[in-house]
Amino acid sequence: MQAVVLAAGRGTRLRPLTENKPKGLVEVDGKPILTHCFEQLTDLGAKELLVVVGYRAEDIVDYYGEEFADVPIQYAHQEQQLGLAHALNTVEDQITDDFMLMLGDNVFRANLEDVVRRQRESRVDAAFLVEEVPQEEASRYGVCNTNDYGKIVEVVEKPDDPPTNLVMTGFYTFSPAIFHATRLVQPSDRGEYELSDAIDLLIQSGRTIDAVELEGWRIDVGYPEDRAEAERRLRNAEEEAASHV
Repeated sequence: MQAVVLAAGRGTRLRPLTENKPKGLVEVDGKPILTHCFEQLTDLGAKELLVVVGYRAEDIVDYYGEEFADVPIQYAHQEQQLGLAHALNTVEDQITDDFMLMLGDNVFRANLEDVVRRQRESRVDAAFLVEEVPQEEASRYGVCNTNDYGKIVEVVEKPDDPPTNLVMTGFYTFSPAIFHATRLVQPSDRGEYELSDAIDLLIQSGRTIDAVELEGWRIDVGYPEDRAEAERRLRNAEEEAASHV
């Protein structure tokens, strides 16, 4: 599959770490966040990386150039940061088939391959890696409702009163049908074109979306303390791996 990475945001909550660099180049355990993303996606067999850039775009382009680990990189520019659905629309013309989507501010050590396998084998229109979080944290994310068969039947973006504590983690697979929905999305109360609203349009049109529960961990690096927690977990994993050698 092709892999899309959304990396256009300003990372204001990560200041001062993002005062002189884009969020994707903030280092976590000695590597930029985007390097962690690219490593995961190339391990999953990505044949091309499509990176959506915006804030300090030239820094990302200069850092990575035209390829990563022999996988070609193409860049798309989101001139205004108007939401994830808006960002995704910038690569529509480059997508040829089902694709992976990763938010470029996440560090994963999780079962991403299960999401890709579900997309390929079940012929669904989308599959998401989802996670149960403490109820008080759910309002930070896109919150999912599922039916008894594990299908996602509703997604609500950052609700004040979350209906569940099951949230999207920032890794998805989609068929190109998602672009029919992203083009129809209207701005939310936040003034953004929300990916969750596009997903709801897919659901309302009768498309099938599977939820794959997270095994392992992921950190959404939104604040400096999230970066510190991601580094702690990565170092613990490295120490555990070394102890088994």
